[in-house]
Amino acid sequence: MIHDIRCGTCRYFAPAPMGQDHPTFCSFDIPGDLPYWIRYALDGADPQVGPVLISGEPGLEKDNIAALIHFGSPRRRRLMIRVDAASLGADGAPLFGSASSGGVGSLLACLGDGALLIDNLDRADPALLPLLLELARSGRWRAPGATGAERTFCGRLFFSTEAALPQADACCTLIRVPPLRVRRQDLGEWLRYGIRQQAPKLGWQRPPAVGEAVVKRLQNHDFPGNIRELNSLIERALRQAAADHPAQLPEEVFWTGSRASRLRFDLFRWRPRLRQWLRAPALWNLLLFGVVSWVFVLVNLWLWLGPQERAHNGALNLFWAWWWPLILLAYPLVGRAWCAVCPFMVWGTISQRVAQALGWRPRSWPRGDSDRWAAPVLAGGFAAILLWEELCNLENTAWLSSCLLLLITAGAVLGSLLFEKRFWCRYLCPVGGMNGLFAKLAITELRAQAGTCSGSCSSYACFKGGPAEGEGLATAGCPLGTHPAHLADNRNCVLCFTCVAACPHRSVQLRLRPPAADLQREMDPPAGEAGLILVLAGGICLHNWQRLLGWLPLAPASLQVGPLLPRLAFGLLALALPALGWLVLRRLLRVPFTLLYALLPLLWALLLARHLPLGMGEAGLVLPVSFGLDTLPQWQADPHVLAFCQSAVAVVGVLGSALLLPRFLPAGLGRWGGLLLAGALGVAGRWLVAV
Repeated sequence: MIHDIRCGTCRYFAPAPMGQDHPTFCSFDIPGDLPYWIRYALDGADPQVGPVLISGEPGLEKDNIAALIHFGSPRRRRLMIRVDAASLGADGAPLFGSASSGGVGSLLACLGDGALLIDNLDRADPALLPLLLELARSGRWRAPGATGAERTFCGRLFFSTEAALPQADACCTLIRVPPLRVRRQDLGEWLRYGIRQQAPKLGWQRPPAVGEAVVKRLQNHDFPGNIRELNSLIERALRQAAADHPAQLPEEVFWTGSRASRLRFDLFRWRPRLRQWLRAPALWNLLLFGVVSWVFVLVNLWLWLGPQERAHNGALNLFWAWWWPLILLAYPLVGRAWCAVCPFMVWGTISQRVAQALGWRPRSWPRGDSDRWAAPVLAGGFAAILLWEELCNLENTAWLSSCLLLLITAGAVLGSLLFEKRFWCRYLCPVGGMNGLFAKLAITELRAQAGTCSGSCSSYACFKGGPAEGEGLATAGCPLGTHPAHLADNRNCVLCFTCVAACPHRSVQLRLRPPAADLQREMDPPAGEAGLILVLAGGICLHNWQRLLGWLPLAPASLQVGPLLPRLAFGLLALALPALGWLVLRRLLRVPFTLLYALLPLLWALLLARHLPLGMGEAGLVLPVSFGLDTLPQWQADPHVLAFCQSAVAVVGVLGSALLLPRFLPAGLGRWGGLLLAGALGVAGRWLVAV
């Protein structure tokens, strides 16, 4: 018979100390739905007490399942011995004894009615395997070369194997142990159980807790080494946190091998001096606190005190005609790098340092899955900003544009006063959320080598900051509270190079990679992040609402003029159109929500095409607009050139999404279905953003 173990009941077992019936560090019960054969084995009701063959991948601790059966039976007081089949040789003399002794004093003879576990049966010598199978079938054996009568083994036999052995199926009860990767839902229990077992041995008075965020991240790892690999991971985590003995283990002490990264090019290895330039504190301090902070102040003063129309206010021209097109163009190259020099963050940092100098102490970085509630809040906040922008004509109203900038800055300042790092930037900033979303398309990534970090580092200066160590510099740690070896994608990396400056082992690499490398079928993004994709797509519909909804009888002449209620109603309807279309698509095709990520290249292209008319039509007028002199140099693109650029960008987006869609679409649709879907959306989007 063949049985599969697919429950979490089987735990680690070891022999009980002398005089005790059960192992002291473990207990178990027998659930009602457990197969009858293992119930018999555990409670001793199996009259045959037959041999058992335990089969499974390496690292599944199959010997512990044999111990579970033996030490849960009435024979628990009997000795159990484990031997490796590969070490028994061709004649099995260590097991059966020698011909001269006739088997007297052999392992089988000494064992009596105890239990024998023979590991790695598939590695036994081909000449020995028939003898072991005969022992399992009938219990008879004799010493190699002996001519005397056969002996009978009265104990119980257990075998373990990593490969299939059909010849053993007929004489053993076969237990197949599934690998850990198919029991991901049990990983949290296994992890906490392993911590309870190992923590006392490593000096912990109380086993530490483990947060759900850690379990969720580890569930994305396949654990090719199974339980053995998980045990090593737990031991490493406990040893690295042993200095502080925290009540809850931090996420950064759990190290797993990262997913195989192909087609990566390390820029630091190609140009070693680049590492030194990017980790220079004086350069960054001058840029952030000497330039960006004061330019931001001047821009806001200009927006408040200067002319209010974009045609006469250079700051408004910089915001709408320069910043938006340039930041969209930067996403495929450097991802979220804007956040590294963001003035909102700069003033948040300044306010935090001033408050600390006055005695204020912000809270530590919050643990837990904040994305669960923050991602929907961020998407809703971005939707409110888009409505405000369209209903109040922010593109052509200087002081309202400044209000938007100051409102986001206020959030950054408040977040910096509440928490030690940039909680606002990671979870709640609308611009940061958009940047993190499109950073998944970037061809650059900043990653640390998990092997180097787990084997050489115990300070975590790149994550939590600290004094200088070796060639590492003193830093405050990652502003977004993320370890560079734990990054699953570019969403939470702003390319500030703090980790590069802090690392004393040169573990952090700046690498080039294929575009959209983060977008994979097995990705596990925050549940609410997909809502931001629909909100950004709704922003395109909202800006061009007249093409979509202007034909309706109750449609207002403009969203900027007239009674507020109908303007707000039509604005909300236009903003919700992509979400409504997505609901229909999901109902018809039963597609996963990750399909939206395959449409990111097309969304990026349409956003860029929507802002190209401002960038190519007005960015070249910044000097005459700023100084009111028509004689100053100016540049404007021809409408035909602008239309060509919009079409070219849309084609790039269609091709990018067409390549990604087959990864997420159901098997029946395939490559052609992805191409048709991307093409249809691309044509509709190009018509929508046409000048």
